Amino acid sequence: MSTDIGSLIVSSPDIKRGRPCIAGTGITVHRIAIWYKSGHCPEEIARRYGHLTEAQVHAALAYYHANRDEIEGEIAADEAEADRIEREHLQEKQTA
Repeated sequence: MSTDIGSLIVSSPDIKRGRPCIAGTGITVHRIAIWYKSGHCPEEIARRYGHLTEAQVHAALAYYHANRDEIEGEIAADEAEADRIEREHLQEKQTA
């Protein structure tokens, strides 16, 4: 039985703010891309999550490579938001 590759990645406005996810999981392409960019190979990523297959991880990486600007923009926006929250928290601690 073959798998339709296009069925492995889904997105819905109701799940993970509409970010593309591996179908049937809450794992975003964004998350897989971060692990991959950190130096982990697809096999390691699948092992780390346990419930993911290598095919699912490869599908997420194919989506990432095909839509790199979009995914990189999401990653940068998340990092900027985390930095902003950290700065606010540090300022609150200093003024307390």
